Amino acid sequence: MSAEVAEVQVVLDRDGGLGRIVLNRPRALNSLTHGMIATIRATLDDWAADDRVRAVVLTGAGERGLCAGADLRAMHREVVAGGAGTRAFFRDEYRLNALIARYPKPFVALMDGITMGGGVGLSGHGAVRVVTERSTVAMPETRIGLVPDVGGSRLLARAPGELGTHLGLTSASMGPGDALLCGFADHFVPSARIPELLEALARDAEPATTVAAHAEPPPPAELAEQRDWIDTCYAADTVEEIVERLLDSGVPEAKESAELVLGNSPTAVKVTLAALRRARALPSLEAVLDQEYRISCAALDGPDLVEGIRAQVIDKDRNPQWSPRTLADVTDADVARFLALREGDELGLA
Repeated sequence: MSAEVAEVQVVLDRDGGLGRIVLNRPRALNSLTHGMIATIRATLDDWAADDRVRAVVLTGAGERGLCAGADLRAMHREVVAGGAGTRAFFRDEYRLNALIARYPKPFVALMDGITMGGGVGLSGHGAVRVVTERSTVAMPETRIGLVPDVGGSRLLARAPGELGTHLGLTSASMGPGDALLCGFADHFVPSARIPELLEALARDAEPATTVAAHAEPPPPAELAEQRDWIDTCYAADTVEEIVERLLDSGVPEAKESAELVLGNSPTAVKVTLAALRRARALPSLEAVLDQEYRISCAALDGPDLVEGIRAQVIDKDRNPQWSPRTLADVTDADVARFLALREGDELGLA
């Protein structure tokens, strides 16, 4: 992709002391291309050394969302062609996620509307993360045969109890209250107050204080009322046992969750459970990103990612033909291959 096209897809501006990054593909829900990743990285590097920029804010063009994740149509073409371009995309994306987490200036992310997958990677590691009443936040990778990445497995692993396991295996979405409960966001600001907040951020010297001053009490966290069955069911050691507990719990929401898990890629959900359990013990975001890169590269060599994107995005028949087809057919050795370090699949952040 040319630099010219990438610049159109990411609008950059300075407003007072505020550096503004606007993802500018509203018709595609601001989904990410490799050129966008490169543009954001170069901009953040420049602004880190620019004394005129006190803070950075990330927003999305349009009213539908901040970012729906990677451009899955482009990813599908790349993976079918061999996957080298997608490996490079993952490598640069994950490095950008790490940069945002360690950025030397306040990084504010306005997660207004849909914020999923790669959108979480750009926002969830920022210093100040804002949701609105329109926010829908998710790591829906198991639905397309992938495993939560962009540091999302660390966020899920650090959520209270087994909420992150539930979200990772089902690909379920969070509203603003749940995003705050699960540690994906810090403040709730009504969408009508966003223009006012942006003006204040350009003027004020302390972004965290400014956002807090505009924040309001969030809507209730629906998952908070479901902690009992979620924590009990998802504490099991295997996905098969988790599904059995969900089906036997007698809770309608638990049965619905079991059906979601069973509809996702059997390989992806098993690898996700292993990755989340390992992420709890890893010492840093960088170590988690290293693990995610190994897993994502392994997924590029399997059949489920191409098939999942086909079913959800290309043909939209919502009828993926997973391989292996069932949880019982996915062996421990299959899972271990995703977690193993292979030559050329080391990100090297940690």
